[in-house]
Amino acid sequence: MKLEAIAAFADNYIWMLHDGAEALVVDPGDAIPVLDALAARSLRLAGILVTHHHADHVGGLTALLPHLSGPVFGPAREKMPIPITPCQHGDKISVAGLQFKVLDVPGHTAGHIAFYAEQPSDLGSPLLFCGDTLFSGGCGRLFEGTPEQLFASLQTLAELPGATRICCTHEYTLANLRFARTVEPDNAELAAYQQWCEERRRQNLPTLPSKLALELQINPFLRCSEPAVIAAAQSHAAASQVNDPVAVFTHLRQWKNDYR
Repeated sequence: MKLEAIAAFADNYIWMLHDGAEALVVDPGDAIPVLDALAARSLRLAGILVTHHHADHVGGLTALLPHLSGPVFGPAREKMPIPITPCQHGDKISVAGLQFKVLDVPGHTAGHIAFYAEQPSDLGSPLLFCGDTLFSGGCGRLFEGTPEQLFASLQTLAELPGATRICCTHEYTLANLRFARTVEPDNAELAAYQQWCEERRRQNLPTLPSKLALELQINPFLRCSEPAVIAAAQSHAAASQVNDPVAVFTHLRQWKNDYR
């Protein structure tokens, strides 16, 4: 079983898992790169996973339907452009020989879900397809949910095993790390990771997937209880009451929205 990131649009990744014969794709916002990848590898499309309803994640579904020989799993509480098998927190699904647990992770959108594979066949460490909830060095914007919801969603993901590979859907890493360095300029792990990611991008290679253990060391949105992150939020807000983790997260998210 192989894991591949298919580039789409300016900075999206459509994740594909395949065994040389059958393939599963995640969040196919554009059908063309998926069809090209399937044809180049002589693969059958055996299933699709969808994390949320935004167009850059579902835009290719209709065109992929004639090529699909299996199910489309997606969020139970969001409107999809095609019929799907609805999923919600705690559901266990099987597709293309892989088993996934569904996690509710609202915040970016109201019904956003993630798919977690604890024992992904011969792929080794666990896999998390988290859409736009968690990015390397960052997290999604709040379009439909509340800061409290997104913070709780990130805490849910933070409890997964450290070896879990974070398969998010945008190449936002360098921009996220520039902000993270502003929050924690003395974080040595963060500085080393930024250097590694810069080299990857110079070679036109993905920075993803990341690993959860690394994100817990470098991602400010997962570090809202760390003294350095609390101090940065308080300094930027000029307010000492920004001290509990949710308040710190709320301020960080707004700070990131305005960061240039």
